[in-house]
Amino acid sequence: MSGSVSPALATGQAGSEDETREEELMDGDGSRPWTPQEKALHEARLKAKAKQRLRRTSSRDSTREPAPEGGEPSPDPSSPKGKTNDRKSRMGKGRGLPKKGGAGGKGVWGAPGLVYGYQEPDARDPNYDESSQGDTVYATVTPELEEGELEKNVHPMVLEYFEHGDTLEVMELLRELNLGSRKHAVPSLAVALALEGKASHRELTSRLLSDLVGKVMTSEDIARAFDKMLKDLPDLILDTPEAPQMLGQFIARAVADHALPLDFLDRYKGRVDCEHARAALDRAAVLLRIKQDVNQLDNVWGVGGGQRPVKHLIKEMNLLLREYLLSGEVSEAEHCLRELEVPHFHHELVYEAVVMVLESTGETPVVMMVKLLKVLWETGLVTLDQMNRGFQRVYDELGDISLDVPLAHRILERLVDLCFEEGVITKQLRDTCPARGRKRFVSEGDGGQIKQ
Repeated sequence: MSGSVSPALATGQAGSEDETREEELMDGDGSRPWTPQEKALHEARLKAKAKQRLRRTSSRDSTREPAPEGGEPSPDPSSPKGKTNDRKSRMGKGRGLPKKGGAGGKGVWGAPGLVYGYQEPDARDPNYDESSQGDTVYATVTPELEEGELEKNVHPMVLEYFEHGDTLEVMELLRELNLGSRKHAVPSLAVALALEGKASHRELTSRLLSDLVGKVMTSEDIARAFDKMLKDLPDLILDTPEAPQMLGQFIARAVADHALPLDFLDRYKGRVDCEHARAALDRAAVLLRIKQDVNQLDNVWGVGGGQRPVKHLIKEMNLLLREYLLSGEVSEAEHCLRELEVPHFHHELVYEAVVMVLESTGETPVVMMVKLLKVLWETGLVTLDQMNRGFQRVYDELGDISLDVPLAHRILERLVDLCFEEGVITKQLRDTCPARGRKRFVSEGDGGQIKQ
């Protein structure tokens, strides 16, 4: 319709009319002041116009933030508040160059063409250049053992050494430990255990001290260990009354093996107040004075167990059995057998005991030997294998024995039966005992032959 006007057009015309009226008011001579109503109306119209401008521009610029409450206009983009995400300098002092001159930053080695000069590597720098530091050495650091830990590690080591006697194994185990300043505690502990042990243990300990010098510790470490033991003698005597004499023998043997300095005894001249320490040093001095050649002290502890000659061991066992038949003390015989330290040779004792019974007369030796064999069997001192080997040797030589002892077969049968009743031998061993066949004379028609 030609006569109709659209609302938007009407609104635009009304707005233009208001603006014309305002311009007329503003362009007047200004002689008439505004009334309060007109002034309030003018301010309301200004706010309405500002809202209309905001609504027009919001649809076209979606990134612009909405106007704050109260109808205040948004901040000017040229102001510092409008540069929230702007990477340029707010102070206006930037040179317009890339940051850091285009070099550096994470994952960047530097500007192209930049050559670095030589820098002295800093040892404290965790990112040092390994190629300029030489070869890298990796080492395992073992903390030094405390006194309690050292005894806990060395004590079972020495006890095992008394069983196998291999000094090389002990040295390898000691190298794995960080002994530090407590190296002298190892010889001290080994000697203390040897004092409570047997003669063979003391011999093994002397050999160990000799082998340790120059490989695991020095002679001064050994000397420090003996210094400590001389001071501890009053306590060692409580468990081992012969400790002063034995310690003196250890000192003499160590000097002879060059495990101790040759002037070790001279260090104590006129400086010893303890009577037990004086006794030990006097014992060592006497042994070294008697032996012009110190190498002769190798047998200061005697010859150990399996190193003794077989004839000597047979003689010792024969003497042991004869003393038992005279005294009847089983415990003493058992103690003497243990002192020989030859468990692999106990079959010789069984053999000698049976032969001694066959060569004796009367029932008493038979009963006493059965009692002794029973005790040795029950205590485990003589094993089943050693017992069987001893009796089997007698069975094999019974023919030769019977030439000197005609009643050997009958006595042996009696002894074997008693041993079986006491549980000393097995039924199989009893059944294998040789029995002498009965001889009988036949009639004269047979020519006087003897049939077995």
